[in-house]
Amino acid sequence: MIWLLFLVFLVYAILIVILAIGFIKSEEFTAKESELKTTFSVIIPFRNEAKNLPFLLKSIEEIKYPIELVEFLFVDDDSSDNSVKIIERILPNTKKNIQILQNKRGSNSPKKDAITTAISVAKNEWILTTDADCILSENWLKSFANFIQKKAPKMIVAPVNYQAKNTFLEQFQVLDFLSMQGTTIASFGGNFPFLCNGANLGYKKEEFIKLNGFDGNNNIASGDDIFLFEKFIKADKNNVKYLKSKEAIVTTFPVKNWTDLVNQRTRWASKASTFSSLKVKLIGVLVVFTNFLIVSSFITASIQLVLILIIVKMSIDLFLFLPTIVFLNHRTSFFKWYVPASFLYPFFSVFVLFKSLFFEYKWKGRTFKK
Repeated sequence: MIWLLFLVFLVYAILIVILAIGFIKSEEFTAKESELKTTFSVIIPFRNEAKNLPFLLKSIEEIKYPIELVEFLFVDDDSSDNSVKIIERILPNTKKNIQILQNKRGSNSPKKDAITTAISVAKNEWILTTDADCILSENWLKSFANFIQKKAPKMIVAPVNYQAKNTFLEQFQVLDFLSMQGTTIASFGGNFPFLCNGANLGYKKEEFIKLNGFDGNNNIASGDDIFLFEKFIKADKNNVKYLKSKEAIVTTFPVKNWTDLVNQRTRWASKASTFSSLKVKLIGVLVVFTNFLIVSSFITASIQLVLILIIVKMSIDLFLFLPTIVFLNHRTSFFKWYVPASFLYPFFSVFVLFKSLFFEYKWKGRTFKK
């Protein structure tokens, strides 16, 4: 047992160090002023987001980008609250090109359907997707435009951050999310990209159509981002790039209770087994197995061993966490919550994995199976 633990944690440490090096190698993009000519269609699916839409709409009003070069396509996925009215309320006074569309369902994935619905009417060269519970920075579009003009990519993955209260529930989510963001950036820096986030994703419309969009994974409720990302990677890996820029960050919010958190993470975990990359699957297995060994040691071994394993894992994880918290500016709260969150995380992650494999989950008032 001790030799197995040593071997697994050694391999895990090597993985984290490789990722940390990849993060450091990923250069931060500094935009130079240039003529803004890229056209964008920003797609925002929503369902019962009345609480969050005012913050998003305010940030859209503050975006600095030529209005004739961008349209915002809101896709209503059968909302039962007053989300549509909130958007309609600003339409007479806004200077932005904002449209509200009704989702056309055709698969098991409402969000993929919503994006496909919007793309069918989108008139611009680049598609950007974000979520209704997000806040966009005023230079968000400008940073994308400058990056496109300099790098000429076909798909752009960009950072997402959390704005959280100083409570354990919300800071636990921040730390979990930071690990995913750090891994995403590191994978690009190490030239083996394997993660993205649909809350801040861009791609050329013509490439989406050429690759037949979401065809092939419409039976999976989630994954509007990662499966499309895998298609772009398979077709032309060198033209899928990461926009590491603070001006490109999209900010979102943690969920407000543990039930929603479990359902959200279960939704994310439910797509993992269908990833096409063997390398990604092996990394996932290593991370899961590392956490599983901690949980199983809690059941079969001594508390002292469990404490040692958690402390070792915490120390290893810092190699990737530290550059990530600097980039996403979470230095103030990080160390206050890092230790308690690290003790809970192995048990939480194993539980979520178990739930994603054997049980259904609820999201946005709907029930989904894997």
